[in-house]
Amino acid sequence: VQLQASGGGLVQAGGSLRLSCAASGFTFDDGAIGWFRQAPGKEREGVSCIRSSDGSTYYADSVKGRFTISSDNAKNTVYLQMNSLKPEDTAVYYCAADRSKIRLWVLGRPVYWGQGTQVTVSS
Repeated sequence: VQLQASGGGLVQAGGSLRLSCAASGFTFDDGAIGWFRQAPGKEREGVSCIRSSDGSTYYADSVKGRFTISSDNAKNTVYLQMNSLKPEDTAVYYCAADRSKIRLWVLGRPVYWGQGTQVTVSS
């Protein structure tokens, strides 16, 4: 399984970015894809997750109403649209996948990880 994250960058507060996670070797029809982030000196935290089977989505309280996760199963790609970005959103963002939504989102221990993409929000 390979997960390729892209779309990070530098943006001013209030701006938007869209992250993409292209997956290969992972069947989107069965499992969950999620985004995590880690800021310097902080623990990694789950940002959002989408369950492939029914499209159910989950968000951390800190991003609800600002971030939207979606998937294009035909392209095996998951997107994270990030709007109204704040300086505290600055972090390295990682996409992850697992056949168990519980393991990925509840336990925060997905089996598969992609490389990170840096998101920097300036004030």
